[in-house]
Amino acid sequence: MNKMSYLRHIIQNFDAMPLPHLVRFDWAMKRLLRHKSNFVVLEGFLSSLFEEKITIRNILESESNKEEFTDKFNRVDLLAEDSKGELIIIEVQNNRELDYFLRMLYGVSKAVTEYISEGDLYEKIRKVYSVNIVYFDLGQGTDYVYHGRTEFRGIHNHDVLQLSKQQRERFICQDAGDLFPEYYVLRVNEFDKKAVTPLDEWIVFLKTGEIGQNSQAPGLAEARERLKFSSLDKKDRAAYLRNIEDLRVQRSVMDTAWMEGLEEGRITGRAEGRIEGRIEGKAEGRIEGRIEGRIEGKAEGRAEGRAEGLTEGEAKGRIESRLEIARNMKSLGMTTELITQATGLSTKEIEQL
Repeated sequence: MNKMSYLRHIIQNFDAMPLPHLVRFDWAMKRLLRHKSNFVVLEGFLSSLFEEKITIRNILESESNKEEFTDKFNRVDLLAEDSKGELIIIEVQNNRELDYFLRMLYGVSKAVTEYISEGDLYEKIRKVYSVNIVYFDLGQGTDYVYHGRTEFRGIHNHDVLQLSKQQRERFICQDAGDLFPEYYVLRVNEFDKKAVTPLDEWIVFLKTGEIGQNSQAPGLAEARERLKFSSLDKKDRAAYLRNIEDLRVQRSVMDTAWMEGLEEGRITGRAEGRIEGRIEGKAEGRIEGRIEGRIEGKAEGRAEGRAEGLTEGEAKGRIESRLEIARNMKSLGMTTELITQATGLSTKEIEQL
């Protein structure tokens, strides 16, 4: 089914689509979970992830929360402030993005700078957590939850750099790395086992949209009641269904573009490989030709050298022979004229003997 047929299919069958039991977590973040009465759902999720009790004081607005058209269905983010004054970014990313890690870094950096006033002391900088729920293959790994934090470790003694006593009293933490942002990546699609922890139960909900009756994770019981599709008013029901189908269409289009890009890349790669192969082959041929030429040249040079050496040696030998004959004739008292006729030497050469 091509893209246009797929779109027509969705439009024709919109009213016949099965109604969901619970709304998606990312849509709930947009419409429901920003209300104080529903903070318990977010608190349960974060408590399961951080393995400590989290209490949300407020939902904040920042530039990263302002929705752009290109991100309308692809991502949802929320910035929360907890009871300790720390900032927690929760972002849901539906489609693959190659530079997503860098966007995580940008979002954290922006939160750090937005929530400190010009002229404030550095001690006013807040701790930031970045929680990323992704529905695509981000990076390469075998786990479904990753935690990243800064650690200062000695390069010689391998000890972890800790805060001084005064710093620990001021910042209420132990290690220097505790002051820096922390990152969590939940690769939802990689989860394929039975839920055994509260966080696993949350990931099952994030992946399937279903909450088991026996789920014990904090916040899931409240989510089961407060995120019911049937509890939405008529306007929100229509908006939710449109959002789901828009998301589905966008994902199909992006996946198609991704696959087409991969195929185009393979074709281009093959073509470039052939061209590079020809070029490299010609270059190697030239190099081999030069090498063979040098080898042959050296061999010919040696042969010619030997020949020339023999010729020159023979010539020198003949000269030495004439000189020796001339010496012997001169010692016998023969005349210069006679010696010249016998050896071919000049009068001057004979007189120098």
